[in-house]
Amino acid sequence: MSPLHVVLAGGGTAGHTSPLIATAQQLQAQADVEITCVGTPKGLESRVIPEAGLSLELIPPVPLPRRLTPELLAVPGRLVGAVREAGAILRNHSAQVAVGFGGYVSLPVYLAARLAKVPLVLHEGNAVPGLANRIAARFTPHVATTFPDTKLPHAIHLGLPVRAGIATLDRLARRPAGRAAFGLPAQGRVLLVSGGSQGARSLNQATIGAADRLLASGISVLHVLGPANLTEATVPRTDPGTGAAYVPVGYVDEMGDAYAAADLMLGRSGAGTVMETAMTGLPVIFVPLPHGNGEQARNATFLIEAGAGVLVPDVELDADRVVAEATGLLDDEDRLARMSATCRELVPADASAALARLVLEVARQRG
Repeated sequence: MSPLHVVLAGGGTAGHTSPLIATAQQLQAQADVEITCVGTPKGLESRVIPEAGLSLELIPPVPLPRRLTPELLAVPGRLVGAVREAGAILRNHSAQVAVGFGGYVSLPVYLAARLAKVPLVLHEGNAVPGLANRIAARFTPHVATTFPDTKLPHAIHLGLPVRAGIATLDRLARRPAGRAAFGLPAQGRVLLVSGGSQGARSLNQATIGAADRLLASGISVLHVLGPANLTEATVPRTDPGTGAAYVPVGYVDEMGDAYAAADLMLGRSGAGTVMETAMTGLPVIFVPLPHGNGEQARNATFLIEAGAGVLVPDVELDADRVVAEATGLLDDEDRLARMSATCRELVPADASAALARLVLEVARQRG
């Protein structure tokens, strides 16, 4: 039998590329498939998708302004061109199914698939769906969501596809290797700070201001700042009294090592962070992005309500709050253990396999 031809669209941030890669890997594990990914030159996908061994083709980005601005007038022309290029990719690869994970790149692929009558499968990562998926969910019956209460037509709850290395991660067993990978002390407590693939200014500033006090209390800090944010203020150092270390890095390719190294995380509440940390049992102090349509605050609600996470509004985050929250949790081993256990109970770990099965079923129906 000839391979099934699948086109996957998603990019911009790790919130779109990570579930795409996880699903692609499951598709390859389950069937003979030819996979083509579609992204834009501006997104993270231009690096991480090829690094995952996947074929990537690029189309022009078509940002959709959230407000009525002059830029809105340019959208129709840009969209027509991007849809045309996406359609050529679908034709050239004889796509039997298109799969989208939201973001700027997905809408042109969705529209091209509809015009070409190629079946479409959507995955929505956030509790509050993005514009591209809200549009496309109206013309496909195949809609999968990360969260059970996401409001989209035809939605079925599958969870978030994550790579097998995260879904099956044993943090305790991998901890020595994880700490060694970053040069962190083998013993003692570790706080992981990450604002996502591009970093987060408020998290970075508060952590830099809190770092010396955390180190003095024996808490090491693995600080993922974003590639553009490494400066003279973010140099590695070790507290001479406690031996705790401050380790700044621009980006982490293997987040499993970072999760394993840490006892607690301070981070945004994008769907990827929420679901990956919950699967691995890593407690988190969530600081939702204060912009957008409120999806980040909603993403973490089910963990906060279950006592498995802590929420700090962005406007309240400063160095003093970081020190207070981190030391309060890291000094309470029983509470951390309860939070960890509750996290794992709440999140399905087999979403990538389930979504891959759905995609293959749709592709085979197309023939």
